[in-house]
Amino acid sequence: MNDRYTQLCFSRRGLLVGASVLVGGLALPGIANAGSKFPMPTGTDINVLITGDAGTGEAGQRAVATAAKRICQAEGVSLAVGLGDNIYEDGAESDDDDEFATKFEQPNAGIDVPWLMVLGNHDCSGTFPGSGGNPSKGDHEVAYHQRSARWYMPSRYYQVALPNSGEPLAEFFALDTVPVSSTVLQTDPNYQWNGPYMRQQRQWLDRALTASRATWKIVLTHHPYRNNGKHGNAGAYDGISSGDYMSGRHLQELFEEVVCGRADYILSGHDHTLQILDTADAARGTQQIICGASAKKNDGSSAITNKSFWQDFSSLGFMIAKIRRSTVTLDAYTVDVANSTARPAYTHVRQR
Repeated sequence: MNDRYTQLCFSRRGLLVGASVLVGGLALPGIANAGSKFPMPTGTDINVLITGDAGTGEAGQRAVATAAKRICQAEGVSLAVGLGDNIYEDGAESDDDDEFATKFEQPNAGIDVPWLMVLGNHDCSGTFPGSGGNPSKGDHEVAYHQRSARWYMPSRYYQVALPNSGEPLAEFFALDTVPVSSTVLQTDPNYQWNGPYMRQQRQWLDRALTASRATWKIVLTHHPYRNNGKHGNAGAYDGISSGDYMSGRHLQELFEEVVCGRADYILSGHDHTLQILDTADAARGTQQIICGASAKKNDGSSAITNKSFWQDFSSLGFMIAKIRRSTVTLDAYTVDVANSTARPAYTHVRQR
C-alpha cells in the first residue's frame, strides 16, 4: 500500500479499542481519543447488520434503515457492514461532502455501532456515474473515516479481527474490487488491472488470510464472485466474458486463487437483490452472500447459474449475521417501504 493510504490511517486519530486492525500488513495503534468512534464489539458473540448499495438518501433507504434499527435493538447488534455504493450516484466530492450526512449519517442515526464500509463502483465514478472509472475518488470516503463516529474505512482495503485476542471469533477482510470491475478502461496506471495497486492488494490479502487465526473468515466486497441476479458471476458480468474490466475476469481470478477455500464467506452487494447461495461445496468451503437491496431493488429478473438456499430478486431488505464459535446464523429480512417494517424472510444456519 502506498504512503498516501498509510498516512490517512495514522493521521489525526488512531483506530478503535477492542479490535486488532492491520492495513497492508501494518499493525496500527489503539485509538488516541476513545470517545471519537463507536467501540468495536469485544464479546464472544457478535451480531452484525449487513446492508449494501444503500446510499441514496431516498425513501427506500430510510425505510430499510428504520426497519433495521428495530431489529438491531431487539437482537443486540454491535457491528454493521456497508457493501459499497455508499454515496449514489457518483460518489463524494470531498471528505466533508454533505451527502455523507444525508445518505449515511441521518438515515442510520440510532444504529450506533461501527460500520465496516467498502468502496463500490458508484463511489468511484468517473465521467459516467457508476463507471468506477475514477478509483482515486474513493479516497474521500477513506478520509471521512476521520470525521465520523460510525463510518469505518481506515484505508481502501483493510482487515478487522474481533475480539482482540489470540484466536478471534471473526475476522473481516474488506476489499476494493472497483479497479478490476469497472465499466470503462482504467487510465491511471496505478489502478489498472495489473498495476501496483491491485498487485499490492492481492499480496496483502494472501498474507492476511494465511496469517488469520479467526474461527470465521469473512471477505467483504462490493462486486460478487457468484451471483444469480442480473449482473451475473465474476468473469462474465452482464454477459461480457472478454476484456480486462467489464467482465470482472481478473476479480474472478483473485477470488479463485486467493479467497476460495480460505474464507468462509464472501459478502457482496452490487446486484440489488438478496441471495443466500449454496456455493460452499463448489468454492472449496467459501459461501457467497448477496445483500445489495438496502435502497434499490431489482425488477424480479435473474441470471441463475448457482445453487441457492434462498433468494429474492424484487424486494428491499437487509440481513443479520449472528456469529458464534460453532455456528453462523443468517437472518434475511424484506422491508415494506410504506410502513418501514421488516418481515423475516429466511434463516440459514451454517455449522463449523
